[in-house]
Amino acid sequence: MNILAAILLFGLIVLVHEFGHFLLAKLNGIGVVEFSIGMGPRLASFVHGETRYSLKALPFGGSCMMVGEDSADPNPKAFNNKSVFARIAVIAAGPVFNFILAFFAGILIVSQVGHDNPVLIGVEDGSPAQEAGLMPGDKITRINNRKISAYRDIQLYTLSHPGQELTISYERPAGGSWENKGAAEKRTAVLTPAFNEEYQAYMLGVLFAGYEKTDSFAELIRCSAYEVKYCIVSTFDSLRMLFTKQLPVEDAVTGPVGIVSMVGETVEQGREAGAMVLIVILANWVLLLSSSLGIMNLFPIPALDGGRLFFLFLELLRGKPMDPEKEGMVHLAGMMVLMALMLFVLFHDVQKLL
Repeated sequence: MNILAAILLFGLIVLVHEFGHFLLAKLNGIGVVEFSIGMGPRLASFVHGETRYSLKALPFGGSCMMVGEDSADPNPKAFNNKSVFARIAVIAAGPVFNFILAFFAGILIVSQVGHDNPVLIGVEDGSPAQEAGLMPGDKITRINNRKISAYRDIQLYTLSHPGQELTISYERPAGGSWENKGAAEKRTAVLTPAFNEEYQAYMLGVLFAGYEKTDSFAELIRCSAYEVKYCIVSTFDSLRMLFTKQLPVEDAVTGPVGIVSMVGETVEQGREAGAMVLIVILANWVLLLSSSLGIMNLFPIPALDGGRLFFLFLELLRGKPMDPEKEGMVHLAGMMVLMALMLFVLFHDVQKLL
């Protein structure tokens, strides 16, 4: 059941991604040869109009095959015969739809769990925060040049910038409480997090109340959008930590096998805690995986959507398309590199499970 839940989760995320390509292709008058969920041999399919709809054996992928996508084709419905703006819209639609799916998952999570406001309820004695003058009731708004919307942002920043000096901007409410009337006082403090032996991390020494329910529809939408933003920011921070060797490759990179294992473990825990907890856990996975897929597909890597967009923007700048054969060779080389990377990640995933 846990493996099935993970497969259905992947299937939903891929379905939404490919549906984005499919919908924009249809709206721009581009013929779609096949719309498929999964990779490998077909398990089932049917034809409606000009398009074959297929379910394939391997759940880790999908495709939207369009007329004239990779070669010259006189058909007026061919992908390459449409305007460059239409083609950009079609290619970008996949990642955009992933962000939309992540946003709706965020709405479900925030409506049930709430939002973690960055308002201090305590400051530890002798901590860097106390020495810098921070007090309960202070609301942290910015660390260095990064906006702070939740206390998770503070944890992420101190984790990804260990031991660095921080300039903290914060607001102190009138009379020490946000329930009082009067304008908040804006302040700034400079401090350096101290290493905590128990948690093996650099910490400010501040305490937060936890998650609080949103009190309006506008707040729900804002906090749900923040959930997607946090996934994007944390992905880029993780990549930076990976390339600067703050994170080992085997800990930072996980493929489908590892993700299925982690999803299975959390689903098992959620089943024991109740139906609503299980739904929130699955929504968290949809939020994380869908936003991650959207981000990775926008990187200008050949064979991914970002690689296709890179060539389309070059065409827009040059005023003429790239040579289809040369572009195809670049995407083929990119696909080979991605396949090698997938094998590498698969090897590490299996090693972790043994």
